Amino acid sequence: MKVTVENKKGLNKDIKVFIDKKTMDSYMDEKYEEIKATVNLKGFRPGKVPKEILKKQFGKAIFGEVLDKVLKNTSTKALEENKIKPAGQPKLDLKTYGEDKELEYVISVTELPKVELKSVQNIKFDEYSVKIDEKETDKRIKEIAKSQNNFKDVADEVKASNENLVVFDYKATIDGKDFQGGEGKNTQLILGKDLFIKGFDKQLIGVKKNDEKVVEATLPENYPQKEFANKKAKFNCKIIAVRKSEDVTINDEFAKNLGAKDLADLKTLITKQINDEYKNSLGRIAKNQILKEIESFKVDEIPENLIEEEVKVLSQGMNEEDAKKNKKNFESVAKKRIKVGLILNEFGEQNKISVTEQEVQAEVQKQLRMMPGQEKMVMEFYQKNPSALASLKGTVYEEKIIEEIKKKAKPNKKEISKDEAEKILKETQKHDHDHDHPEKKEVKTKAPTKSKVTKVKKTTSKVKKVSKK
Repeated sequence: MKVTVENKKGLNKDIKVFIDKKTMDSYMDEKYEEIKATVNLKGFRPGKVPKEILKKQFGKAIFGEVLDKVLKNTSTKALEENKIKPAGQPKLDLKTYGEDKELEYVISVTELPKVELKSVQNIKFDEYSVKIDEKETDKRIKEIAKSQNNFKDVADEVKASNENLVVFDYKATIDGKDFQGGEGKNTQLILGKDLFIKGFDKQLIGVKKNDEKVVEATLPENYPQKEFANKKAKFNCKIIAVRKSEDVTINDEFAKNLGAKDLADLKTLITKQINDEYKNSLGRIAKNQILKEIESFKVDEIPENLIEEEVKVLSQGMNEEDAKKNKKNFESVAKKRIKVGLILNEFGEQNKISVTEQEVQAEVQKQLRMMPGQEKMVMEFYQKNPSALASLKGTVYEEKIIEEIKKKAKPNKKEISKDEAEKILKETQKHDHDHDHPEKKEVKTKAPTKSKVTKVKKTTSKVKKVSKK
């Protein structure tokens, strides 16, 4: 294989690749030998079909397969050997090709620009640690205790009221007939929450232990047995217990029920939890400071094709007139995003940062915990949308890069109180709102999401062919 690179000064490169006829013939012969063992032709024993017969019957199809394989392998090798990282998908222009011929083609590619990373060590950012007052920890523990259900039986003669827990068995009928799902044992309802069947628990107000109460209610539209949906049912309820909520005593036993060793250990854990919450919020400020400084790094040239792609993302969902009107703003934002992405990606590659499948799945689990009750829906979303999973991987990759930059940069360490942290976060939020991007203010459309860093492949395995006419 002979490779010649042209246009060496700019980002747009033309790479000429030449493969002699002898090498192409060897690839074809290899393929003929491969299929010979599997082809069954009348008059020939398996594996004994002559090459000339195979060529006559399958030559065009075999050449197509061989050509695709050779183009993929040689174009990848040509880019790797010349240390060219494509910004986008390369195009191939076939000059000479065919059975019993040499292969000559040109790879037209836009190269990723060289970026400067020396300034990383000069990046400055604020690194906050928040001192949590003991009163804040105690306040959080009291909130947790208040949210705990601690119901105790009341005296038999006491009637149930709102916020009491009623335990009962029931047997329900529709038009006097039993129906599937119409029976329940030890059913528990907190009165006033209306969480069972709409209007059901209101009818239990005033019941006492051992009472029998008939409750009439309309089964919901989403009732599992469709034929009973929206039907009126009578519930014959036998009241087993009425319970009243009591304040939880905050002691070692309470702490153990929450998974701590004792109350002192719980306080330590809650203090850390509060601190982590502020650390994450303030960490986003540090990240934005780092990204802002990276914007001033030197990049010789931003590839036009990447700018065009990013502008399309920014103008997605807009009509043609609005997109045209805001094109300059979008181009400016696109250049900043691409520049930062290129620098972060180069830093990631030079520092051998990668994302494992376990790290991606851990991030998925984190998403699931943030959406209680919707875990199945979120999991199915990621299973059915590989692009969403790739975006999540990009997010993890970016976070790992930022954390590595922090180790090499110059942090301005500050210990602050919770009140000071709240003030900083509030001011930052106000500043972000007041200094929104122009395109977000002027255009009535969904604000574009920030591009995530995706790891740039060193070579290309997929190229667009442009055959010579």
